[in-house]
Amino acid sequence: MADFKIIGRSVPRFDAPAKVAGETRYLADLDIPGCWIGGVVRSRLPRGRLKGIRFSPSFDWTRVAVVAAADIPGENFIAMVRNDYPALAEREINYVSQAVALIAAPDEATLAAALNAAEPEIEPLPPVLSIDDSLSKKEIIWGDDNVIDEYRTERGDIDAGFAEADVIVEGEWSTGLHEQIYLETQGMAAFVEGDGRVVVVGSLQCPFYVHNAVQKVLGLPADKVVVRQSATGGAFGGKEDYPSVLGSYAALLAVKAGRPVRIVYSRSEDILVTPKRHPSKSRYRMGLKKDGRITALDVELMLDSGAYTTLSRVVLQRAHLHASGAYYVPNVRIHSRALATNTPPNGAFRGFGAPQAIFGMERQMDLAARKLGMDPLDIRLKNTLKKGDTFPYGQKFTENENAAAVLAKAAELSDYRRKRGLCASQANGRIRRGIGIAVGLHGGGFTGSGEERMGTAAKVSFDGRVFRIYTSSTEMGQGASMVLPMVAAEVLGARLEDVLYMVPDTSLTPDTGPTVASRTTMYAGKAVQNACENLKAKLQEWASQKGFEDRPVTEAAREYLKEHASLDAMGTNIFLHKDGWDDEKFEGEAYKGYAWIANAIEVEVDTDTYEVTPVSAAVAAEVGRAINPMQASGQIMGGVLQAIGWAHIEDIRVDGSGRYTASHMNSYLVPTSLDTPGWKVELLEDPCPEGCFGAKGIGELPVNAGAPAFVSAVENAVGVSVSSVPLTGERLFELLEELTGEN
Repeated sequence: MADFKIIGRSVPRFDAPAKVAGETRYLADLDIPGCWIGGVVRSRLPRGRLKGIRFSPSFDWTRVAVVAAADIPGENFIAMVRNDYPALAEREINYVSQAVALIAAPDEATLAAALNAAEPEIEPLPPVLSIDDSLSKKEIIWGDDNVIDEYRTERGDIDAGFAEADVIVEGEWSTGLHEQIYLETQGMAAFVEGDGRVVVVGSLQCPFYVHNAVQKVLGLPADKVVVRQSATGGAFGGKEDYPSVLGSYAALLAVKAGRPVRIVYSRSEDILVTPKRHPSKSRYRMGLKKDGRITALDVELMLDSGAYTTLSRVVLQRAHLHASGAYYVPNVRIHSRALATNTPPNGAFRGFGAPQAIFGMERQMDLAARKLGMDPLDIRLKNTLKKGDTFPYGQKFTENENAAAVLAKAAELSDYRRKRGLCASQANGRIRRGIGIAVGLHGGGFTGSGEERMGTAAKVSFDGRVFRIYTSSTEMGQGASMVLPMVAAEVLGARLEDVLYMVPDTSLTPDTGPTVASRTTMYAGKAVQNACENLKAKLQEWASQKGFEDRPVTEAAREYLKEHASLDAMGTNIFLHKDGWDDEKFEGEAYKGYAWIANAIEVEVDTDTYEVTPVSAAVAAEVGRAINPMQASGQIMGGVLQAIGWAHIEDIRVDGSGRYTASHMNSYLVPTSLDTPGWKVELLEDPCPEGCFGAKGIGELPVNAGAPAFVSAVENAVGVSVSSVPLTGERLFELLEELTGEN
């Protein structure tokens, strides 16, 4: 702390007063003169052959603008990881709510009438609606085996590892869909400027992702498309890929209508059509010695991708690489697959793959502890990664023993050992308490060589009054607009109020990469740090010639502008050592830094109503360097609460028609203040040499271990065995009935 003037301070956020006062203007609040409203004609079937669209002659179609697949001037796909996601269905229907046509109208009533007058004509085909359906291959909807992506890792001698074991434990685990429920629903607008440039404005995470998609679908050169972020009311990964879809729709309609078009989803439409966390199924087979040491691990992990790839490849990669959790396993085999189904494509949600994998591994550790008669904390401490160990994918572990450190701290904060025994000893009573513990990790940034290929860039300039930071790293509630100025002010030696974060605009800001994967502070921050170092060096060289060395940096910068037209500098994310990742073998140095978290969660279970109430959550997180500790703690509490919601009340499934079972917040419950536990949060710091001022990424981390800790607490309270989430009241009733029947 003594080495920094700003880094490490809990500084109130710049954007907080306007947001708290309700003064921030989101996309739906913006006054766009002459703006029409856009909507989407959708399929009501999960699979079929599209024969055409019936446009009712009873409606006057000259009152609206219509875009079908044949009207797309560029490529009919949304540019993502693969070019398999059609902007508009042309011949095939692959999920309920798939877009078939777009309509823009001058008002809501006209749009509603037009949408009701357009009906896709579809010849039904048998749908594939689950991982099990996809595995059965009764219907092939992708390639020749329904496998969208697949990875394999094997290290050590798996057969020898199981032969060495004193006990072999097998478990099957599953996790459900998870809806982001950001405060602001998806929304994008577009208009065409006089010079022919198409400008897209909206609620988004990744400006250059949207730019690339719109450019491709319109068939325009890069300089003819501009993407600007509007104030974004939450995202959690849900606005990583979908704004590319919605931005393309708005742009297509704006070009066709010849006027601005805005599309803002209702909450119901947002829930029914946008990506969610991938459901998962996993099978774990683990060999252990009597003392709890793991000798072998065999994992099969499957994700439900939905109808198209979208972000399933990167989610599957993350799940695969986190499948053994925070533990050293000498002999391991991991096989992961993303499977196609006729459901809306799933995408990124905070943690993106790691929560599903870590749920399986942490539940397996609890099962192993029960088989061996060990405390769940002790079996974890026995196996956590230590310096010099090797991950299954070949990366040598060089950090301190942070997994053990966060486990010990969470146990201390929660009084875990005393409470665990006390809860287990309760024989009866309507209200029963339990406590569970789990540990997780998250690799910061893109997997493998992704960060080095990214070329993360940032720019800083001085306008005569303040230093301006230009990056494509978006503010979406997580605090980028606070952290990046803190980094800049620290480097420049300026006051925090003399630094201004500029809202991303692809015509002005360099490509700092997407705001995903816990990379903003760790890597975008490092690009800002480098840009500020370069600007400071330029300014110091000039000041030394002029004898201005002792002047405050802002004053010296003003003097500089009296002799020069501008003062600015570019910066990049510079790594200390080159990547050691092999893309073909999918092994090597997967991440340059790992953050760690342990949760000890205490619950109350009402055995009459089958309600589970989280009472307290003790959270220890190792974050490298906390740039703004208050903000980091807030991130952690929010993420753990999301994990708790996913663990028991956030229940959404796909019914037999291929439609989601929830379409509004009366049927899809999320945690409120009444569902929030008491918090004890402690930050640990083991600075990462590759991160900005030693910071590691923490945005994804908080969601990774909450669900297994929560269900472990329920097990401790009432003695059931939980293999899946969400553990709803109905499911808890079934488990207790089964337990009673067994007894």
